[in-house]
Amino acid sequence: MPKVKTNSSAKKRFSVTGTGKITRKNAYKSHILTKKSTKRKRNLTQTSLVSDADMGNVKRMLGIGK
Repeated sequence: MPKVKTNSSAKKRFSVTGTGKITRKNAYKSHILTKKSTKRKRNLTQTSLVSDADMGNVKRMLGIGK
């Protein structure tokens, strides 16, 4: 059987925690930042977890078994 290739864009965007959860960065932090409050921009800097609905797709892109 051939090896499963990891999606190169996904491996740059997601990381796996020690417990097997997948973290991601938040969107809406790249431009048009003047109208967003300081608190909102600060909270968007933190990472968050991938939702359960997207977990299967992300794991498939990363080559992780389900």
